[in-house]
Amino acid sequence: MEIAESGNPVVNPWMVINKNIEKYQNPSIGRSIWQITNTFIPYISVWVLTVNRLSVSYWLTAFLIFLSAGFLVRLFIIFHDCGHGSYFKSPRTNRFVGMFFGILAFTPYDKWHNQHQRHHGTVGNQDKRGVGDVWTITKEEYQASSKWERIKYRVYRNPFIMFGIGSLYVFLIQNRLTRKDMSKKERLNVYFTNAVLVLIFIVMSMAIGFGTFLVIQLSILYIAAISGLWLFYLQHQYENVSWFRNNNWNYRTVALEGSSFVKFPKLLQWFSGNIGFHHIHHLNARIPNYFLSKCYRENTVFKEVKPVTFVMSLRSLKLRLWDEQIQKMVSFGGRN
Repeated sequence: MEIAESGNPVVNPWMVINKNIEKYQNPSIGRSIWQITNTFIPYISVWVLTVNRLSVSYWLTAFLIFLSAGFLVRLFIIFHDCGHGSYFKSPRTNRFVGMFFGILAFTPYDKWHNQHQRHHGTVGNQDKRGVGDVWTITKEEYQASSKWERIKYRVYRNPFIMFGIGSLYVFLIQNRLTRKDMSKKERLNVYFTNAVLVLIFIVMSMAIGFGTFLVIQLSILYIAAISGLWLFYLQHQYENVSWFRNNNWNYRTVALEGSSFVKFPKLLQWFSGNIGFHHIHHLNARIPNYFLSKCYRENTVFKEVKPVTFVMSLRSLKLRLWDEQIQKMVSFGGRN
């Protein structure tokens, strides 16, 4: 332990913070089961109701599809927590529930969580970009790029492409594919997920018709995918974000300075599974989503992080490059 000149031990503030939030990382079996109940059952119920009301009113159908998409986002948060081992004490239960909800979200459990764990270990690190994050280059890198590379980057960072097309690409295509660098376990999980999805398509098509199932399922998935990608974008792409070179990077600093606190209205906070408290999640990923709000209220250090509001989230769409000179995200024109 380090000793100050006064002779008293120097207290590491991070040790205090970590100790204070450890009590939130123990999952509650009752809270977990209740959250699954109030998310999965409504999702299936609204899905069935959508089929029954399809011929009654297009406006009602549209509302029900949006509602189903909200529950699907919430199911994805549970899937996300299971991968961190934070939802149940039992690894086997986490895996079973996570794989099940991953299938409903068109996402293979092992492939996604392998990339996500690497994301937690590299987020905000300029020297380790490219895995599980939004493609971001520096202003200097952009200026040194060829015309073709600039065009590709501009297309990628266009909001209509990123959210409108990218969301479908990720959940319908990218999640279906394996890569050479994947483990056997990851590849088998991708194949298993794809096989179950094909089975679901066959059974549901026989039950309600292929066209009906396709329209409803893809509509729900598309809205949920756009919402989920938007949430993921805001977690590390915002006005006051900080990035670091590898020698200055540590997960504690990047949690509070490189991960956002998105302030949602209560209803959206519920549907998004408290994912807006992302700074706390990156500091301790073992805290289940239903304890994040409590952790925020009871620890003043997290309230020092400036919240990202709806207006600020819209403004962040114009920020495309990291300017190392001023340590800010800027637009293609160099403005922040």
